[in-house]
Amino acid sequence: MIRTGISIVALSLAMASTPVSAQNAAPTPADADAFIAQSEKTYFDFTLQSNQINWVNATYITDDTDAMASRINAQGTEIAVKLALEAAKYDKVAGLAPDTRRKLDLLRGSITLPAPTTPGAATELSTLVTKMSSSYGKGKGTLDGKPINGSDIEAAMGTERDPAKLKEMWVSWHDNVGAPMRTDYATTVDIANKGAVELGYKDVGAMWRSGYDMSPEEFAKLTDKLWLEVEPLYKSLHTYVRWKLNEKYGDAVQPKTGAIRSDLLGNMWAQEWGNIYDIVAPKGAGDLGFDTTDLLKQKGYDPLKMVKAGEGFYSSLGFKPLPDTFWARSQITKPADREVICHASAWDLDNKDDVRIKMCTKVNGDDFVTIHHELGHNYYQRAYQKQPMLYMNGANDGFHEAIGDFVALSITPDYLVQIGLLDKAKVPSADKDIGLLLRQAMDKVAFLPFGLLIDKWRWGVFSGEIPATGYEKGWNDLRLKYQGIVPPVERDETRFDPGAKYHVPASVPYTRYFLARLLQFQFYEAACKQSGWKGPLHRCSFYGNTAVGDKLNAMLEMGQSKPWPDALQAFTGSRQMSGKAMVSYFAPLKKWLDTQNKGKPTGW
Repeated sequence: MIRTGISIVALSLAMASTPVSAQNAAPTPADADAFIAQSEKTYFDFTLQSNQINWVNATYITDDTDAMASRINAQGTEIAVKLALEAAKYDKVAGLAPDTRRKLDLLRGSITLPAPTTPGAATELSTLVTKMSSSYGKGKGTLDGKPINGSDIEAAMGTERDPAKLKEMWVSWHDNVGAPMRTDYATTVDIANKGAVELGYKDVGAMWRSGYDMSPEEFAKLTDKLWLEVEPLYKSLHTYVRWKLNEKYGDAVQPKTGAIRSDLLGNMWAQEWGNIYDIVAPKGAGDLGFDTTDLLKQKGYDPLKMVKAGEGFYSSLGFKPLPDTFWARSQITKPADREVICHASAWDLDNKDDVRIKMCTKVNGDDFVTIHHELGHNYYQRAYQKQPMLYMNGANDGFHEAIGDFVALSITPDYLVQIGLLDKAKVPSADKDIGLLLRQAMDKVAFLPFGLLIDKWRWGVFSGEIPATGYEKGWNDLRLKYQGIVPPVERDETRFDPGAKYHVPASVPYTRYFLARLLQFQFYEAACKQSGWKGPLHRCSFYGNTAVGDKLNAMLEMGQSKPWPDALQAFTGSRQMSGKAMVSYFAPLKKWLDTQNKGKPTGW
């Protein structure tokens, strides 16, 4: 996850940035140019203060830091809304330079949660979001009746195999963390929708969908098209996993047909299933010959050494080392003396070189992958630092998430050998490929419907299609429709299970992760072709290939200065986002799954 953006910028200036002629007469292209120049300077100058305060709040949660973050974010929201409203005034001006037009559009649509201009609205909105995010960070569930914090309960969901304990953790987390914020969330939606309407959008969901160089309606259709390309692959995986869970737990816990009980899938949100690979591993081909977690521990890796290894991958592509401040200022492990938000994120505090990660790293394979992912954000941030302020972002938010993800796809046996984690003699043979692919699919493919439905739920909430009286039903209906899962116990409208996922209380748009899951395979396929890889795609590692690094950096340096199809074309040669690269990557697995599933009902 990336933690940056105009919506959190803290400003304390009056609206002196509006050109005089724009105030007293019909605005001109020159007025628009001046407005953009002033706005970019204002944002750049004040980002540091806002980011510093939010960093302290995320890594040292107290009532005082909550109050500081709430104040600074309220100020930022007020000014960001004013600038967005001002940008909208130039929408009909003829003769605008293309660059100015693009920046005006970005400025108008850059606010994640817009507050209306009603006095006090920005403060109330900021207070609510800070309160919910803080509540999430301090949230606890229970295991064996004893409190357990967020990072520990996430880890336990991946290792526990007792269905009663899994149910206890799932229910306690969702009840303790999600349910209490339901009223605050409804108020947040109401305030933000009023702000979106003032900016000329139907609602916040339409505003979010407008940030992809196409209309909100076109973007919604694109996401549906992409899902249809990968849905058959997901359904094959779902059928197989349901069968294996039934074998382990029996009909009373997991029936042979219908939906899967969500707490059995090794993850609090059933968003990635790799933690239960031991349950579904194919006989004979299921033993991969190594486990990354075991390798890291055997080789004496600690969290710092894991991050150094991640940096090493990017260095091998020709990227310069991370600055000393990264190592001095990042939160790599969970402090023992205070509450923090453990959810992994990457930060750019000064729009230059003060990049950091915030993690509560544990020595395991999942966090090894996460490190490669988060560092992808940091290297992207550094690459576009010379762009104008409004272009300091990914080509779209899916790009920002996909960079680290496609690098992490290169954590193959070949890569692990090259960095000394895996002995060459222990590299899995070709007969293990199905196991390797299944292990990957349990995370990459299993995530797809979850990545899509979170924002589909929020789009429905913002539009009113899902009313405040039906939040829980709307959530569970979409979970069933797309994921084919059900909660372990009945849930009613006193609950608020969406709030038990960090991105909902923190108001972080989520479609970016769905797009990233697909884009990463497009990027990976392109990188492997560029590196001259001749073997099976899933075995490819472009570690050490500086030619790939040069071409990648050329795309990263573009930031958001061009429409995303231009950036996509610069690295892959295609202007179309597609799920076809992912389908091609997993084609051998899909064939094998369909053979295993023969005679078994598909779907739910």
